[in-house]
Amino acid sequence: QVQLVESGGGLVQAGGSLRLSCTDSKRTFSNNGVGWFRQAPGKERVFVAAIGWRGGTLYADSVKDRFIISRDNKVYLQMNTLQPEDTAIYYCASARSSLATRDVAQYRYWGQGTQVTVSA
Repeated sequence: QVQLVESGGGLVQAGGSLRLSCTDSKRTFSNNGVGWFRQAPGKERVFVAAIGWRGGTLYADSVKDRFIISRDNKVYLQMNTLQPEDTAIYYCASARSSLATRDVAQYRYWGQGTQVTVSA
């Protein structure tokens, strides 16, 4: 059973940066795609970014050019120029395939999430 753990969240001022990390219990994501999603209070969980096994990436329009997803034996989400609207719980998830995908239904394993709060 894969267990995903997110870290790196916290409180930051608008314009600041944070780097989130996601690890799995076996220190590898095998050959799966991995995605980041976020959920703000009272809102649905939405796609943020994803990276495939071979490095292909996808981004939500709201974070493109500000966030960068990367991977080695962990998966990272570098978040720059953070804004208050980026405040949410951020989740990483392991996909059923090796591809990056926006489709939440294509993700099988999820972490517990890490809180990101951006103050104005």
